[in-house]
This record gives sequence, structure tokens and C-alpha cells, in this order.
Amino acid sequence: MVAVLLVATSPEPTPRPALGEVPPVDTGRRPALPPYPRRRGLGPWATFVHAWNGLIHTVVHQRNMRMHLVAGVLVGLVGSGIPLGLAEKVTLIFCVLLVFFAEILNSALEQLVDLTIQQFDEKARLSKDAAAAAVLVLAMGTVVIFTALLVHNWQTISTHGPQIARQVALGVPFTGCVIGLLLARPKPLWLDVTLFAGATALLAATMVRTESLVFSALTYGLAVVAAASALERRKPSSAP
Repeated sequence: MVAVLLVATSPEPTPRPALGEVPPVDTGRRPALPPYPRRRGLGPWATFVHAWNGLIHTVVHQRNMRMHLVAGVLVGLVGSGIPLGLAEKVTLIFCVLLVFFAEILNSALEQLVDLTIQQFDEKARLSKDAAAAAVLVLAMGTVVIFTALLVHNWQTISTHGPQIARQVALGVPFTGCVIGLLLARPKPLWLDVTLFAGATALLAATMVRTESLVFSALTYGLAVVAAASALERRKPSSAP
């Protein structure tokens, strides 16, 4: 009886290799993983397209990024309507781009944390909060620098009343067009086209007497980003 049980429970014998066949050797290595899919392009243009898609994705899915973009439009309108020194112009442009850079990195960090941690974790929350705090500090610093520049150039601002009034009259509806493009609610295509065309016409009117073509180009570039985000929002695959 015991012999029958031992035979029944004994493992199956390992088959012997055939004559002339090399027996398998256990190397201890795991099977190779399948390779990553090849990217469609590796040149400079493909790199730019990937970076552009990342920028538009951040604008579409991050509300704070849309708020920063509107603030950048206002800074661009101020810089193109008020005569500023070279150092002041560089400072404002650098602050705007630095806030955009920080918000994009914050969005990338949030996606990475969500990919790594599939459930709630206190350390993951702290990581996200710290990244958001970095963006907040930069945004507050930009507001302080912008206010200091306005106070420092208040005498110049007071002597350019008619030009500033014209800039406000054209800049307010321009900003409204950009905000309309950034709205997350569904809109008909003709409305987005009308908003972008109106923004283009309004900015073209301000460029007749602009104080800085660089700020005008920055402002229009932000309008293009807003229009691209409106088109991206129409795609079914734009949802995260």
C-alpha cells in the first residue's frame, strides 16, 4: 500500500535528451522582454512634434496651465503696450516661460506617480503637493516681479495714457477670445474658428503701434497654443 502511494505521488521523471542532443542548461536568467515599439521618427521634426503634443496635452488636461496661459497673454499685452527696458523685458519673458516649464514638469510628475502607484499612498500625495507648491512659488514670484516693474515704470505708464487705453480696448476682447478657446465645455467648430480669427485680427491691430514685437509674437504664440488645444479637445483620444 505504501509503495503504491509513493509511486502515485512521485513527480514525473525528467525526460532524457536524445542521443547527440545537448541537454538544456539553467542559466538563471529571465526570458527576454519584448522590445519597445519603434517611434515613427527620430529626427528633429519628430522630436518637436512629441514636445508639442506634450504641451497641448498639458493645456487640455491641466486647469492651472490654462490659467497660466491667460496670465501670460496679459503679460504679453502689457509688454507690447508699455515701453520697457531690455532687462525688464527679458525678466518678464523668463518668468512666464519658467512658470510654464514648472507646470509642465508638475504634470509629468503627476502622471509618473499615478503610473507607479495604483492606489492611494501618503508619500505619493506629498510628492504631488510638493511639485504643486513649486509651481505656486514661481507664480507668486512672477506676480511680485510684474507688480514691481509696473510700480517702477509708473511715471512712464502715466505719460502713455492714450496708447494704454487703446491697448486695453483691443487687449480685453483678445483675452476673451483666448479664454473662449481654452474653455473645456463642448463648442461648435465654427465658434472656435471665429474666436481664433477674432484674436488674430485684434492682435494685428495692436501690432500697428506695438512697443515690442517680441511680446506681440509671444502673445500670438499663446493664442496659437490655445487654438491647438481647442482642436485637440475635439479628438476622442484626447481623454487621459
